[in-house]
Order: sequence, then C-alpha cells, then structure tokens
Amino acid sequence: MATRENDDTRHTDADYEPDIDRVDEAVLALLVHGLHDERRAWKTFDWEALDRLHAKGLISNPASRAKSVVFTEEGLEAALRSHRILFARTPPKSG
Repeated sequence: MATRENDDTRHTDADYEPDIDRVDEAVLALLVHGLHDERRAWKTFDWEALDRLHAKGLISNPASRAKSVVFTEEGLEAALRSHRILFARTPPKSG
C-alpha cells in the first residue's frame, strides 16, 4: 500500500521533494473558489478556470463525461514547472 507521501510525489521530477504542507495549504486555498452556503466547498476545480486552461491549450476540453482532463505537452511542462516552483522543499536546481 502506498503511503501518502509516496502518493503525493508520484508525478513529480526526482530532483526535488515536494513540501506536503505547502501542497495542503494550496489545496485549502483553492477550495475557497468552490465556497457556497457559508462553509461548504465543492471538491472539484472551478469550471471557469478549467475552461481558461483549455482555451490556452494546456489541457483537453473539461466539458466532457470524463472525470479527468489530459495535459497537452505544453500543459504538462507548465504544470510540472509550477509544481516545482510552488512546492519544492528546496529551491529548484538552476541550469
């Protein structure tokens, strides 16, 4: 059985370790975008944000029956770069 830490690092580069506390803080902040009824929040991403990412050519069309989206090559590179910048325990290696 995978541990939570192993689970959270499954899609990152091997040259850094994500700071799980920073990831949790970001998820908590993103939940605010789905806030309703004073204290409830949707567990999905903001549809308008997903539509904007699709319009930028970074993900597949989110308006489908699938429960996931597919990164374009450019989108995956941008996502991994952002993940490293936002969540690396140590600054990314330059070069």
